[in-house]
Amino acid sequence: MLLTLLFTTFVTVFLAEMGDKTQLTTISLSSTTNNPLAVFIGSSVALISATLLGALAGGSIANLIPAYLLKLLSGIVFLIIGIKLLGQSREYYDSDA
Repeated sequence: MLLTLLFTTFVTVFLAEMGDKTQLTTISLSSTTNNPLAVFIGSSVALISATLLGALAGGSIANLIPAYLLKLLSGIVFLIIGIKLLGQSREYYDSDA
């Protein structure tokens, strides 16, 4: 039973992450550095930490914080990350010119 749950969870998360923003961000970061191992380790630790938080917190966070506020906060975080990545890419391309 435990192996079935582990396998089902692995396959579900693996397929959900394929082509996800996480994978695309990892590809982007890896392509702009000379150290893909550091990007792999950083991405792995981040994904493990986020998954651990989700598994431990479960639905309890949703009981404490309204869904609209969670969506708003996650949207703001994605905007900040996107703006930062755009700024870094602009600096990268400006330095090539």
